[in-house]
Amino acid sequence: MSALVLALAAGAVVGLALGALGGGGSVLAVPALIYLLGFTPAAATTASLIIVTATSITALYAHARTGAVRWRAGALFAAAGLLPAAAAGAAAARLPQPVLTAAFAAVAALAAVRMLRPGPADSGPADSGPAVGDRAVAVRPVKVAGTGAGLGALTGLLGVGGGFLTVPALVTVAAFEMRAAVGTSLLVIAANSLASLATRGATTAGVDWALIAPFTGAAILGAWDGKRLAARVSGTRLKRTFAILLLAVAAFMLVDAVA
Repeated sequence: MSALVLALAAGAVVGLALGALGGGGSVLAVPALIYLLGFTPAAATTASLIIVTATSITALYAHARTGAVRWRAGALFAAAGLLPAAAAGAAAARLPQPVLTAAFAAVAALAAVRMLRPGPADSGPADSGPAVGDRAVAVRPVKVAGTGAGLGALTGLLGVGGGFLTVPALVTVAAFEMRAAVGTSLLVIAANSLASLATRGATTAGVDWALIAPFTGAAILGAWDGKRLAARVSGTRLKRTFAILLLAVAAFMLVDAVA
């Protein structure tokens, strides 16, 4: 199978995950880039940020059209992660490749476990409305800022958008309902990814644009399909299927890192 076909197929799956779940796409993008397309871990995390930035902005537009984005609260949440994302992005280039691979495998496993366990994101308020999220951010600024900073650092270091953590964080810390948390998480992902990319300018020279461009295009189209899929299929079923796939990916990457 040609690299172009693999890039298109992987991109479609990444976009589907981002559009349907508001995150998780980059957790698949990095291993796909490494094991299917032959990228090094460092180049894969950089390429993943490019893909996730473009795809999350597209998915953000789709969610914003339905009023599912809390712009004020989401912007404050994202702002706390900008500097950590930039700093971690600069540090990532200095880490040994096996360390990056092992760290990514651990994060993928955490994402899978988080999706398999029922939590606040599955049983949040039915419709908290935009004002509730804004009030929660104003009342708990230190907790919100700390959570946002941690998610930003994760994005910068491993090239993941962190949507699988951002969505439950917005539900528990900012009192968002699930629909608004998914939409707003895309704003946070896009901002953190852009901040991290700003510090990785030199590393983008090693990115194969002939593969990244079709990968990104397929991911963008997949994000629209994911948005429609989320309206038709049970969120619990989607998360469980995705979590099982992530566990398999994490196990494979961990074995590869220690081998």
